[in-house]
Amino acid sequence: MNPITDLNNLRLFAEVVEHGSFTAAARSLGVQTSKLSRRIRTLEEELGVRLLNRTSRTLSLTETGRQFYQHCAAVVAESVAAKDIVDQTRTTPQGTVRMSCPVALLSSGVAAIIARYVQDNPNVQVLLDATNRRVDVIEEGLDFAIRVRVPPLENTDLAFRQLGVSAQILVASPALIARHPAPTSIESLRDWPTLAMSSNSERFVWHLVDSKGMATSWAHQPRLATDDLDSLRVAAIQGTGVALLPREFVDADIKAGRLRQLLADFATTPGLVHAIFPSRRGMVSAVRHLLDALVAGFDEMNRSI
Repeated sequence: MNPITDLNNLRLFAEVVEHGSFTAAARSLGVQTSKLSRRIRTLEEELGVRLLNRTSRTLSLTETGRQFYQHCAAVVAESVAAKDIVDQTRTTPQGTVRMSCPVALLSSGVAAIIARYVQDNPNVQVLLDATNRRVDVIEEGLDFAIRVRVPPLENTDLAFRQLGVSAQILVASPALIARHPAPTSIESLRDWPTLAMSSNSERFVWHLVDSKGMATSWAHQPRLATDDLDSLRVAAIQGTGVALLPREFVDADIKAGRLRQLLADFATTPGLVHAIFPSRRGMVSAVRHLLDALVAGFDEMNRSI
């Protein structure tokens, strides 16, 4: 069977029955009595039956109308319940959040922020894709993806929110430092073994700025090149070479004495850690609160460095 053309007419019919008259129902709904009467007549014509017995003084249900009203009332109740579910997701964090994040950022403290958020919000489930590939937020059905980019950011139709900043610093193990004279410039690292992120061109260059904002580039041939930051970190701790790694990624190692920073006046241009998402409009509470937690978490991490 074909469904009723306009489900709003079911609600209007239920209102008429519950108020006992077209006039009272029209007043409650804020519509004209004549318009409401026409809508009910249209519903009866579509169904091919009379639902209401009308006189100038009284209004009563036919037997079919009485049975039909029970179903209409159930439909209205279900629509209210459905709206309540949506309203709850907009106010109280609940439901599923789908996100992606680079592996190194997770190891730098983002994983701890997410775990704390999930613990504090038991009605929220987070589905996290830990990946270094460039994801398509819309195609993959993600609520948001975390990225790190050096400004200016690319033009995109996606919305974004800045979470923090991330710069890379030069680090080495105490054992490696003990075997070489203290470096006084980038060039003085010439005799030091180095580590680097993989390069498609197999040309390895560190691009750094000093405390005065002066840029410098230094080409080198690393002992180890990989696209896995944690492998570089482990190699640096073992004394294999000097590495250029995100500050927050090695902060715990520096504090524990496993690594030391070299040439403290030099670092990469800070990249913006940001979340991209389809739109700010209609963002559910679980997503909004998780983004708030990430902003607060990055602020706390930056203060501790």
